[in-house]
Amino acid sequence: MKIRPLHDRVVVRRQEEEQTTAGGIVLPGSAKEKPNQGEVIATGVGRILDNGDVRPVDVKVGDIVVFGKYAGSDTIEVDGEELVILTESDIKAVVE
Repeated sequence: MKIRPLHDRVVVRRQEEEQTTAGGIVLPGSAKEKPNQGEVIATGVGRILDNGDVRPVDVKVGDIVVFGKYAGSDTIEVDGEELVILTESDIKAVVE
């Protein structure tokens, strides 16, 4: 896969969530919310500061991240899979 985000942007592959509830009820695709966790696929070099310096991105490829529920409105399709482009500020936490 060849994609390189610019500046402080991060490309994330959403993780699939369970399709059944704890009580065993199967959820149809329309009832499921999009997951707010995913794996970092690619990162940009970092944010360019006012003085011209570059502050590197805090996440790295392979990290599992949590992002806001409404973040990630920029989706693209690469090699048949849907990916989300986020800014670093949209990422809330790294799962360790």
